[in-house]
Amino acid sequence: MFERLQQKWKVSGSRLALILCTFAAGGSLTGYAAKKIMGQFPVEKDGIWILIYILLVTIIWPLAVLIVSIPFGQYVFFRNYLQRVGAKLGISGKEPAMKGPKPEPGSKVVSLTSQPPITIGSPPMTRVAIFASGAGTNAQKIIDHFRQHPFIKVSLIVCNKAGAGILKIAEKENIPHLLIEREKFYNGNAYVDELKQNKIDFIVLAGFLWKIPIPLIKAFAQKIINIHPALLPAFGGKGMYGHKVHEAVIAAGKKESGITIHYVDEIYDHGQIIYQARCPVLPDDTPGLLAQKIHELEHEHFSRVIEELLIK
Repeated sequence: MFERLQQKWKVSGSRLALILCTFAAGGSLTGYAAKKIMGQFPVEKDGIWILIYILLVTIIWPLAVLIVSIPFGQYVFFRNYLQRVGAKLGISGKEPAMKGPKPEPGSKVVSLTSQPPITIGSPPMTRVAIFASGAGTNAQKIIDHFRQHPFIKVSLIVCNKAGAGILKIAEKENIPHLLIEREKFYNGNAYVDELKQNKIDFIVLAGFLWKIPIPLIKAFAQKIINIHPALLPAFGGKGMYGHKVHEAVIAAGKKESGITIHYVDEIYDHGQIIYQARCPVLPDDTPGLLAQKIHELEHEHFSRVIEELLIK
């Protein structure tokens, strides 16, 4: 039975144990709270009492299990679990996908669901900096996703282009921004001091076109991720961004493309792959049409993957 649950939820044995403990603790908290509430009313233990009790349990359980999931480090799993249950019952929106990525041959993918949590206990607030060079559509989605998040906050916008749309987003959202210069970025301290002063814990590249210098990579080892509009390791490298990628995919006659979310190292589009999602490339697709499909994948998956990386 436990092996079937591991396969169904795509989790490790240790994480399955934490999930089951959360279910048990959430159920106990639910029963305790329901009995306390029922004790406040002079209702005899008959059929009506049982119906009211069942109704209370049904209402309390989702909240109880979410509360308990926080100290067990399973908040993301149970939030998605309740969304799936709600979708099946027709009382919530789209059911979140459970299927993992299908990586390109030869690529390495980091599992988001099989790693045990780092700690048991409420995670501290993680302060995220978003690096962007353009309009900032992905950045806006990320900001929206984490606007009311209890453990993750977009605390800084970093941009290398004066007048870029992302700076207007930063102003609208009342998020501090940092406009960086090439000389200091590559020949100075790569703005590490400024990032540390802002207590940044994690960096997300969302359409940032400059290569990340080694001092910054070392200061934030395995804490910088990027999203690429193709299925790495194909169609990556210097100069491969935006429509250039989509033109190359179509010119190569590929039947599918997609997105790759990966850690950043000292080589363009080379770091360890975290997640990939795919879409078909149809015979009449233009670079513009393919770009629309890729943007949909970016908006659907990027924020979720960031959250799952930061709350394990």
